[in-house]
Amino acid sequence: MRSTGHYPRLTKLHKISAAGLTAAGAAAVALAAIPGQASAAQAIDVKPVAWTAHAAGQDKGQEQLTGTATKAAEQAKADAAKAKADKDRAAQTASRSEERKPVKQAPAAPAKKAYSNDLDGWINEALDVMAANNIPGSYDGIKRNIMRESTGNPNAINDWDVNAAAGIPSKGLLQIIDPTFKAYHVDGTSWNIYDPVANIVASCNYAAKTYGSMDNVNSAY
Repeated sequence: MRSTGHYPRLTKLHKISAAGLTAAGAAAVALAAIPGQASAAQAIDVKPVAWTAHAAGQDKGQEQLTGTATKAAEQAKADAAKAKADKDRAAQTASRSEERKPVKQAPAAPAKKAYSNDLDGWINEALDVMAANNIPGSYDGIKRNIMRESTGNPNAINDWDVNAAAGIPSKGLLQIIDPTFKAYHVDGTSWNIYDPVANIVASCNYAAKTYGSMDNVNSAY
C-alpha cells in the first residue's frame, strides 16, 4: 500500500468490520451510561436460573412426597385386603372345626339294676318301683303276706273261694283278682297278673289305698 499523505484507503471489508465494531462499542457505551440497566440485566440473567432450579427441586420433592403417599396408600390397601383375607380364612377354619366337632353324646342311661329271679329279687324290685311311685310298704310286710297267700308261688290261683265262685279267682303271689289288678296297676310294670313284680306292686298299691300299707294287712284282704 502506498501512502498519499492521507489515511490509508479502507476497503469494503474494512468498512464492514469497522461498522460492526462501532455498533458494538456504542451498545457497550449505552449500557455503561445507565447503571441501573446493568443491574437489571444481571437480575434477568441470574434470577430465572436460580428460581427455575429451586422450583425444579420443589417439584421433585413434591413428586417424591406424592409417590411416597401413593405407595403408602397402596400398601395400606394391600394390608387391609390381607387382613380381611386372613380373617375370612380364620372364620372358615373355625366353621369347619365346628362342623367337625363331634356331637356331644347324651349320657348313657344308668345300667339297669340286676335282681335275682326269685322271691327275694321280686320283692326288692317291687320295692324300688313302689318307692318311685310313693307307694308305702316294707320287705317284711310284703313277704309275710306273700307266704300266707301263695307260699311264694307266682302262678298260684284260688279256685274255691267266693271270688272263684263269682268267676274272678284270686291270682299270683298276693292273690289279687283281675279287676283290682287292672284298677291299681302301676305304669312301667307288666300287665300280666302272674308277673311277680307287677302282682306285688298292684297289690301293695291297693293295700295302701285301703289299709294305709301292705304292712297293715295280716289276713285276707
